[in-house]
Amino acid sequence: MNDSSHIRQEIEAHLQRQRCYQEGGYTRSVSKRLDRLARLAEVLKSYEPDIMVALRQDLNKSELESYTTELGIVLEEIRHIRRRLRRWVKPRKVKTALTHVGSKGYIVPEPYGTVLIIAPWNYPFQLAVSPLVGAIAAGNTVVLKPSELAPAMSALLKRVLGEVFSEDEVVVLEGGVEVSTALLEQKFDYIFFTGSVNVGRIVMEAASKHLTPVTLELGGKSPCIVHYDADVKLAARRIAFGKFTNAGQTCVAPDYLWVHKDIKEELLSELKIAVQSFYGERPLQHPDYGRIVSRRHFDRLVSFTGNGRIVMGGDSDEELLKIEPTVIDQVTWDMPMMKEEIFGPVFPVMEYDSLDQVIQGVRSHPKPLALYLFSESRSVQQQVTESLSFGGGTINDTLMHLATPYLPFGGVGESGMGSYHGYESFKTFSHEKSVLVQTTRFDFTFRYPSSKHALKIMKKLLK
Repeated sequence: MNDSSHIRQEIEAHLQRQRCYQEGGYTRSVSKRLDRLARLAEVLKSYEPDIMVALRQDLNKSELESYTTELGIVLEEIRHIRRRLRRWVKPRKVKTALTHVGSKGYIVPEPYGTVLIIAPWNYPFQLAVSPLVGAIAAGNTVVLKPSELAPAMSALLKRVLGEVFSEDEVVVLEGGVEVSTALLEQKFDYIFFTGSVNVGRIVMEAASKHLTPVTLELGGKSPCIVHYDADVKLAARRIAFGKFTNAGQTCVAPDYLWVHKDIKEELLSELKIAVQSFYGERPLQHPDYGRIVSRRHFDRLVSFTGNGRIVMGGDSDEELLKIEPTVIDQVTWDMPMMKEEIFGPVFPVMEYDSLDQVIQGVRSHPKPLALYLFSESRSVQQQVTESLSFGGGTINDTLMHLATPYLPFGGVGESGMGSYHGYESFKTFSHEKSVLVQTTRFDFTFRYPSSKHALKIMKKLLK
């Protein structure tokens, strides 16, 4: 038996066990779901040192960054959902139409069944466990495929989740493309994918063969706009944080910068100050500055520095796989760095005279996953948010819309479909089943073919 056949058989066996577990009704108990989530939070806290070590090994993340962008977000997600889950699972009564007098209508959330979660490498803990929390809260069983590009975290997830869940409930399948390919050949009840646009297309095509619903959390070129009335010093600090956290390997990182010509030089100067305050004069030597995940991504990012005018950074270390926070001015749309999502610490800059120029530029490209605007003007804020379509964003900050469970997170157009976090996670992994309970106390005979005045009565009712 070859490796691919063995992988396929292993996956089919896991799916069979999870479907039997589902059909046995073991995931229906809300109390059991709450217990599992409580146990998950407890175990994650006990493994905090191991999580920090794994993230350091895979991406050189500091403990502060690892907690705030990975573990802390997940623990808050669990806390938020556990406090509200009993309310969310209750059937919701809806209004009765005039034609349905005497009946009662309900929307009943139920689990999809067995779901596949494919996680990326850039936030290998948070982007694996956060959707898992939603799937468990909704009563599903889960097959989780972590990224092989974050091997330390992949192995740790298998160990940690194995302490909380039986493989009938959650199974972690490690491996590379061959495992992902074999998984996508199977019929799941739902697929949740986080990753690149190109792979997202492959996932959607595979899901379509089984008519499996999907959530795609993708990416794109997320613009950051700094208007002339912005608090430039504060904007620079918050932009540097959003762009260079995790060495820019963040799906909602500002991808490129639009800055008003009147404040461009001041903003570039403040960006240098902000980066130096974060990572010192030699970021490549800073122990907490992130590294690029692989040589392939490193080489791609370094190639971008050959265009435009470097105004900050530009150095790299191929042994450490580190690239300095790099800002490039005099950028045009026809340059390679503007034709794809950068996903690294390279920051192109374009200047503008009027907001119309910015709006037209953003509209002429695929809808971004995120958008950031720095301006004190309410009218400018309204103009930008109403004129442009994007997955989500923040005004006068970066990244922070991602970190609240009260806001749905997701893309639009090529940047993704579907959303999650908080209640949206529960909704994403739940099918909302419609149920009508009809009265037997009386019967409207005009609906039957034998009624002589049925058409006249129906026209009056539906007018």
